[in-house]
Amino acid sequence: MSAPKPPAGLNKSGRALWHAVLGEYELDEHERAILTQACRLADLCDQLQGTLDAEGIMAESSQGARVHPAAVELRQQGIALARLMTALRIPAGESTDHGRTQHRPGVRGVYGIGGGA
Repeated sequence: MSAPKPPAGLNKSGRALWHAVLGEYELDEHERAILTQACRLADLCDQLQGTLDAEGIMAESSQGARVHPAAVELRQQGIALARLMTALRIPAGESTDHGRTQHRPGVRGVYGIGGGA
């Protein structure tokens, strides 16, 4: 079975993420809804980065030079994207399994777990 077509309106990063995930994993409908939002956020992050590339990291405000609002928003959207990808339980990094077997154990946190054993 081939992967479903990406939702309308996705740009380069969103379509690439869609194809990368669905090329490796079979997702249920509710997981595809999460993936759709992650793809839209990937595109939004590209747009925000484009704004920073064009305008620079600093912006003038009534209080003087400040970090550009797009930088702040990019950080927030990056966190949201990481959380959506975590909710999908997509493994990070290389896998020793070279087959296409789906291995997506329980939900991982975005942040490492610290503390005692």
